[in-house]
Amino acid sequence: MANKVKAIVLTGNGTNCEMEMAHACKLAGADKIDIVHISELLFGEKRLSDYNFLNLPGGFLDGDDLGSAKAGANRFLHASISGGSEMLIEELLKFINAGGLILGVCNGFQLMVKLGLLPALGNNFTRQSATLMYNDSGRFEDRWVYLKANAQSPCVFTRNIDVVYYPVRHGEGKFVPESDAILEAIEEKNLVTFQYCDANGSMTMDYPANPNGSAQAIAAICNETGRLFGLMPHPEAFLHRTNHPRWTREDLPEEGQGLAIFKNAVTFIRSKEF
Repeated sequence: MANKVKAIVLTGNGTNCEMEMAHACKLAGADKIDIVHISELLFGEKRLSDYNFLNLPGGFLDGDDLGSAKAGANRFLHASISGGSEMLIEELLKFINAGGLILGVCNGFQLMVKLGLLPALGNNFTRQSATLMYNDSGRFEDRWVYLKANAQSPCVFTRNIDVVYYPVRHGEGKFVPESDAILEAIEEKNLVTFQYCDANGSMTMDYPANPNGSAQAIAAICNETGRLFGLMPHPEAFLHRTNHPRWTREDLPEEGQGLAIFKNAVTFIRSKEF
């Protein structure tokens, strides 16, 4: 019997894309979808163990104080769940070890990186080894970009995806690894899942196709299991052809390209033995 897909979309002070991510989960076929405020986890009203697909949406969590998603990461790392001695990060690690999927988009990706969930080399999930910093352009970038998927990546979210067109909207999207050794390890393990590219699918460092100057044009990475995935562009913002900026001028399929990310997650959970 296929597993039920139980999706949780985490929201908080400044998060603003939770409705779109919940809608994407619904269109992809998830059986249960709850939008949950971070305070509900902290007070023990909701538990991550009741879900198998965690969605971390975009926005400006805690006003991006201390840098994008850094305050939110500190809360996860240092806050305990009310009524007990368990730390929130401990519950999150239990969720990961139980086989759960995590998708972080934009601010959610920044949160995963600041927490140490990505790239998490050697399955070290609490040490930050990269960051997402200010765009080389020195401004907020709101544009659509092409992305080339890495067919060799273990990422379960990007299976059977080649080149896609998603919007970006961020001021701190430049992926910077801690060292050359970290970058080399990410590349050797095929943890780079999406790179900014031109319309022909060729990786590029040229602005504005690469909107932030990310090292090796990295737009997304996963961990070594492929179950934890973060990206700066917004797949949940392209679920229908009318989301596309040229939908009145191009013959597009009804389904937007972003939905494939969520469908892959649902397919994986349904077929996996937990």
